[in-house]
Amino acid sequence: MTEIRTPRLLLRRWLADDLVPLSEIHADPAVMQGIGDGKPRSLEQTAEDIETWEEEWDEEGFGMFAVEFLGSGELAGAVGLSVAEAPVEVAGQVAIGWRLGRVFWGQGYASEAAHATLEFALQDRGLDRVVAVCRTGDRASVNVLDKLGMQTEATVQPPGHDYDLAVFGIDLTQYQG
Repeated sequence: MTEIRTPRLLLRRWLADDLVPLSEIHADPAVMQGIGDGKPRSLEQTAEDIETWEEEWDEEGFGMFAVEFLGSGELAGAVGLSVAEAPVEVAGQVAIGWRLGRVFWGQGYASEAAHATLEFALQDRGLDRVVAVCRTGDRASVNVLDKLGMQTEATVQPPGHDYDLAVFGIDLTQYQG
């Protein structure tokens, strides 16, 4: 089982006991506003997410990690890698993403987990490049991406949407581990 320990967090595969706490995080409109369609997700949708992430682990050798606090075992959220489907500019590339419960925002947990995940992608899994996508104006996510050393590559507007997405990228030659 793939696990990564940081000073405060354990990044690990998903367990059955993670469903309810993650569904509570997914039910928060503030957490979900920049993810997918921006709408909160139900318990059933969250179960589908976990199933999809576990399938990606099995098929790709990477996926979304459950983020757990060392010591308490409390689930803080998810961070990890996925093969991007959209926007078209990054479709098929490996993307990094995260979502943490709102109570955990502003304490450096997203940066800590994302840094460990990026290192995992580029050094352990041997990927040459990782991308990220966030809505323009999502200052918190841009701050995390800046800390990772990811560079803005483009701004795109998804078809049928009234917002712009910023596309970021980093390759192995740019990574400062």
